[in-house]
Amino acid sequence: MDPLLKELTKLEKLTAANTKGPSIAQSLDSLLKALHQAKEDFLLGNCSEEYIKQLSQTVETKKKEVDERQKEIYAVLSRLGKALDKKFPTPLPTYSELFSSQPSVTALERTIALHLLRTGQFEVAETFLRESQIKISDELRNQFVDLHQILKALRNQDITPALRWARNNETFLQSRNSPLEFYLHRSQYIRLLLSSHPPDPLSAISYANKNLRPFYKEHEAEFRRLLACLAFLPLPRLQNSVYKDLALPTLHFDLEPLFAKEYCASLGMSRQVPLRVVGDIGGGGALARIEKGRKVMGDRKGEWTQIDELPIEIPLSSENRYHSIFACLVSKEQSTELNPPMMMNCGHVISKDSLQKLNKSGGRSKCPYCPVETPVGAALRIYL
Repeated sequence: MDPLLKELTKLEKLTAANTKGPSIAQSLDSLLKALHQAKEDFLLGNCSEEYIKQLSQTVETKKKEVDERQKEIYAVLSRLGKALDKKFPTPLPTYSELFSSQPSVTALERTIALHLLRTGQFEVAETFLRESQIKISDELRNQFVDLHQILKALRNQDITPALRWARNNETFLQSRNSPLEFYLHRSQYIRLLLSSHPPDPLSAISYANKNLRPFYKEHEAEFRRLLACLAFLPLPRLQNSVYKDLALPTLHFDLEPLFAKEYCASLGMSRQVPLRVVGDIGGGGALARIEKGRKVMGDRKGEWTQIDELPIEIPLSSENRYHSIFACLVSKEQSTELNPPMMMNCGHVISKDSLQKLNKSGGRSKCPYCPVETPVGAALRIYL
C-alpha cells in the first residue's frame, strides 16, 4: 500500500497551499474577491483603461495558477490510478444494491457515526450526525469522550483516570480475568523506580506493597520479578539484565490499547474498530482475491459447485486473526480464556489444565520437556 499512500500524500499537498504557490481554491477565491472589488469600483465610476488592463492581468495570472495546479493534480491522479490498477489487478465485484432500503441505510450511517466517535473525531461525528439525522444517545457520546480523555492522560503518563475507571468496573474486569489494573500499577511502579538519579527505591517499594501486593495471587511470578529487578538498578545495569523488558517503553505504551480494549468491551463492542477491520482486510486485497477465486472456480464447471465456499487463503495480519494461535502439545487442545497458555520457569509453555494435571505433591509441576519443576503459582500466564 506504500505507493498508494505516497501518491495520496502528493495529492493532499497539491490541493492545499504549499511553498509552490496557492491552491486552486485559494486562487479562485482571490479572483472572485478581485472581481467583486472591480464591480464595486465600476458602480462608483472608478473605471479607467489602466484599471481594466490591471484586472485583465489579474484574471490571466489566476487562470495560469489554476491551470498549472490542475496539470499537477491530473498527473498525480494518473499515477494514483496506475498504482491502484497494479495493486488491484482484478476488478472489484459488483453486487445488487445492498443498502437501498431505509433500515440498511440507517444501519450503515449508524456504523459510520460510531466509528467517528470511537476514533475520537468528535467534530466530524457531530456534523455527520446532524446531516444524517442518526440518533446516538448522549450517554454513549459522553462515554467515548471519557475514553479518549483517559487515553490522553495515559499518553501523558497519568494513570489516575484509568485507575479510577478500573476500580469502578472491578467486577467486570475480574469476570474477564483482565490484568489492566495490575499493569497500570506496574507502570507507575517502574516510573517511580527509574524517576530519580541516583535511584531511591523506597517510594517504589512502598507503592508496590500498597497497590501491587493485592494482586500477588494472580500475578505471583510477575510480582517477584518487579521486586527482584531492584538488585539491578540503576537503569543502564537494568537494561543489560534479565529484567531488561521492564525498562522498555512498550511496557507503558501498551496500556493504551489494553485500556481501549477493556473499555469498549464494557460497552459491548469489539476490541477493534469494525470499519477499520473491513477496510484493512477488504481494501488490503481480500475482495480482489475472492472475486478472482469465484471467477476461476465458476469457469471450472463440475469441479467445484460450492461458489459460496472458495478454496483460497486470504493472508491476514496477526491482529485480524480471531481464533487461538496456541495449541497445547500435551493435551492437543487450543487455549481458551478458562484454559490459557502458561509459561513455566524453564520457558516451555503448556495449557493451564495440563499444568494442573502435572502437579505433584508439594504444588510443583514437572515440565514434560525437561527436568525443571515449577511451582503452580509461579507459572506465568500468557495473554494472546
